[in-house]
Amino acid sequence: MYLYHFGIRELPFTLTPNTSYFFGLPSHNEAMQVLLTALKTGEGFIKVTGEVGTGKTLICRKLLNELPDYFVAAYVPNPMLSPTELRRAVANELGVELGIDCDQQEFTQKIQERLIAIHQQQKSAVLIIDEAQALPTESIEALRLMTNLETESRKLLQVVLFGQPELDEKLALPELRQLRQRITFSYGLTLMDPDQVYQYVRHRVNVAGYHGTDLFNRPCCELLYRASSGTPRVVNVLAHKALMLAYGEGKSAVEPEHIAAASADTEAARTVSSKWWQSPQNKGLLLVAAVIVIAMIAGIWKMRAAL
Repeated sequence: MYLYHFGIRELPFTLTPNTSYFFGLPSHNEAMQVLLTALKTGEGFIKVTGEVGTGKTLICRKLLNELPDYFVAAYVPNPMLSPTELRRAVANELGVELGIDCDQQEFTQKIQERLIAIHQQQKSAVLIIDEAQALPTESIEALRLMTNLETESRKLLQVVLFGQPELDEKLALPELRQLRQRITFSYGLTLMDPDQVYQYVRHRVNVAGYHGTDLFNRPCCELLYRASSGTPRVVNVLAHKALMLAYGEGKSAVEPEHIAAASADTEAARTVSSKWWQSPQNKGLLLVAAVIVIAMIAGIWKMRAAL
């Protein structure tokens, strides 16, 4: 593809969450700090929410990689599970064998024995659930019952929920109010601003092995921001397509026209013009600015005439 043309060793804008490309956006760093601080307290549920494509799964994997050694982690990436299926998934992650006809009582006993064993090893168990908005209501209640297991001083199982804003809507249901009260820490991911898009794109191409001048200059990144609204996943899609277009034309760097063409070809993006001043909205802004400048100049001349 375009790897040899631009002198890079791997595709920098794939959609697969890759922790080696973790940039550390302010929102992502703050989320990691909240998560690690909350886990050290040993209490309750922790919730991280964000719109589609804001990097929740990347942070989830980053957390799994950076958990201190005294944590035993159970990870459930696909939580669209019935209560029974969820219990089995958690048991499997924690190394607990359940019988075919295991009921709630047997599950509770075996899980409690395993969690107590982890606690006696001076370790902490944490259950991390990605895409938690997909959890059925009955499964969320089963999850709450799991966290009833505790010693006199701390919970035996902490839970981290990563989800889209729909998770907040689900947790607002009256029947889930008990769980909602147990959420001790929460964080909402935000989108990137134009400068963060520029830094983010530079970071990814550098990690991919690029060492030349900017492949994406600031005007291009401004267009990337406008087309993506600052959503990392959409930035990745647009940047990848723009590199393909630049390669196809034999260009050494991406140009605004490539971003505009990529935005027109991407359903998740807003279509932008490479000549931003030609859009009706920006023409209006320029007109307003011109009127203000003219008014200021006229005011200055009137002041001079009065003197």
